[in-house]
Amino acid sequence: LELIGLTEEAGLVAAYLSHGQTQWLELGLLITQDPKIILLDEPTAGMTQAETHKTSLIVNNLKGRHTIIVVEHDMAFVREIAERITVLHLGQVLAEGSVAEIENDPKVRAAYLGSKGIT
Repeated sequence: LELIGLTEEAGLVAAYLSHGQTQWLELGLLITQDPKIILLDEPTAGMTQAETHKTSLIVNNLKGRHTIIVVEHDMAFVREIAERITVLHLGQVLAEGSVAEIENDPKVRAAYLGSKGIT
């Protein structure tokens, strides 16, 4: 519970946890099995900004213990956790690299922002 930041909620029934807390509890249940690989599919969907940040702290704390693969569209969250990013587009690898490399890649910008970008 300490690793997922739920020590104060230890006596609560899970039904009384917030959405973010429920996500952290599920992650806690997963890591008790000591998996080699953890796949998280949009782990911050529906979370507040504070919950998203706390989730990034939890994910970063798991680095080095597990291989973590995250599917996510929230780039603020991705910036907080990613060491390497693989961008998929139409089922193909479009680009791979660091956060800075991906954010500045013209192919990624064209695919996700359009050829003119955001105006």
